[in-house]
Amino acid sequence: MKRYSHKRVLITAGGKSIGQSTAFRLLNEGAKVLITDIDPEALEQTKALAIKKGYSSDLLLTECFDLQDANDCNNGFARSIEQLGGVDVLVSNAGGSLQTPYAFLDETDNDWHKVIELNIMATVRLLRQVIPLMVKNEYGRIVLLGSKAGRYGSLIAGANYSTVKGGISALTRQIAMEFGPKNITCNAVCPGIVMTDRVQALWAERRTESERLKVLHDVPLRRHAVVEDIASAIAFYGSDDASFVTGTVLDVNGGQAMCG
Repeated sequence: MKRYSHKRVLITAGGKSIGQSTAFRLLNEGAKVLITDIDPEALEQTKALAIKKGYSSDLLLTECFDLQDANDCNNGFARSIEQLGGVDVLVSNAGGSLQTPYAFLDETDNDWHKVIELNIMATVRLLRQVIPLMVKNEYGRIVLLGSKAGRYGSLIAGANYSTVKGGISALTRQIAMEFGPKNITCNAVCPGIVMTDRVQALWAERRTESERLKVLHDVPLRRHAVVEDIASAIAFYGSDDASFVTGTVLDVNGGQAMCG
């Protein structure tokens, strides 16, 4: 299906993992995609891989900037929107715990500040630039990335990360309510454990092998997510198949939340 024909999609943190997988999924469905990332090498590698897969070089655009730097963030988003020629679908994928401590009492003010800046404020700055364009066009699909951590707590990321991801769910509902009359939807995808390189490293560092096996056993589907699982959910929310779905938070965790 070409659900994204003639759609312009902006994806943050698109150089690797979930963002990259989502970019390829939406390219395959007909989109023109711009990915942002702080890592120029990751952007170059993703661009090269897209060409190798047969996509035209003008269908996958890139912008490199730091989401944790307010000025760089604002300027980078402005360049991204100009290069893409507008935004029909926004996937705010960037986030993370930034390897800050797990234990609440070990987290400093700076640990909280960094995680809030990346997960909340970068999203806010992006929405400020994209939503006025969507309002003008009376069309928009916004997909925010939450987390199981923000709904049920985390076994590897600390209170700061769980808090900001809970905030993403609240932001999703507020944006959906405020801008629904302009035909703009806003939904959130909340992944469970996705075994990216970064997550695997944290699991190895913060949980024993027996603890990891128990967590896996508590997932009814008996596996952790792969990035394609999350990209599929994002693809639904960003498409017109979800045109009457807004303000929702979708758990993509293999049923793990049912088991505590």
